[in-house]
Amino acid sequence: MNKLNQSIIKRTEATLQPVISLSPIVLPVSGRRHDLELRISAPLTGVDLPIILFAHGFGSSMDGYAPLVNFWAARGFVVIQPTFLDSRTLADHHEADHSEAVKKFLSDPRTALIWRQRVDDMKHILDQLEYIEDLVPGLKGRLDRGRIAAAGHSFGAHTVGLLSGARVIKPNGSLDDVMLDKRIKAAVLLSAGGRGGDALSAFAKEHFPYLEQSYAELRVPTLVVAGDQDYSPLTVLGPEWFTDVFTLSPGAEWLLTLFGAEHMLGGISGYLVRETTDENPAVVAAVQKMTYAYLRSALFPEEGDWEQAIRELEEDTDAVGRIDGKHT
Repeated sequence: MNKLNQSIIKRTEATLQPVISLSPIVLPVSGRRHDLELRISAPLTGVDLPIILFAHGFGSSMDGYAPLVNFWAARGFVVIQPTFLDSRTLADHHEADHSEAVKKFLSDPRTALIWRQRVDDMKHILDQLEYIEDLVPGLKGRLDRGRIAAAGHSFGAHTVGLLSGARVIKPNGSLDDVMLDKRIKAAVLLSAGGRGGDALSAFAKEHFPYLEQSYAELRVPTLVVAGDQDYSPLTVLGPEWFTDVFTLSPGAEWLLTLFGAEHMLGGISGYLVRETTDENPAVVAAVQKMTYAYLRSALFPEEGDWEQAIRELEEDTDAVGRIDGKHT
């Protein structure tokens, strides 16, 4: 276990709480072809609990990303995970083979607007926090609605980016709607796609036009996490494409680059899952602890976990990544 892991575990283990995780919490949504289903994970005790709204990657669901969700919830966050309409768990895309699910998804005429539906789903959840509290036993009155963060992986990072101020660029070059939600005070973008234009592959331009985006208005305080071996068919660039949001947005304060990590960042979507090609528990542990320290400090500025986590990462001779900041 490296120095970073030892230190943060020592600081947090005394406050670890048993976690209750409940699903599905069902939110009826008019015009949506499936009800919006959620998983809520929360510590059994505590009040004034901050909230993380988590957006999964393409094809996943509210049941994914347990390594991150359980870590955050055991340390005092309430984590809300929706299942979006691109999920393989829904009848529309319920294929045993991932490639077949992707083909079916791309052939669906509704796919062109799926990115917008994801943002709408996230906003709907924020609108219904009181209703959600009523549905989860023991949660009523324990949420701090003034301390809300959002985190997302891959397609989910695109979703969270839009909620944080990023804009989709229309085919005519104009900017699409402002989707910023001011209730979100901090963000974590995991394996977030970069700029459009000549950085996109022909495949991406044909099938995912919403990847033409501008980060110029993303001003929510944000931690960007990228793997230095994340090679994607969506771009003609290499892993540096996943650092664009840090370079191009005023809100992205920090970039955590993980050594040897591919798109799944060592296995953040789950243990022993088939989509993980770079399984590395040490990398997952770094993501857990650095995202926790960042979000905790972003929502509670009087606490110093983030600065201490940075120092320990920089001083660790066995570090699995490096941190870059714009204001250091």
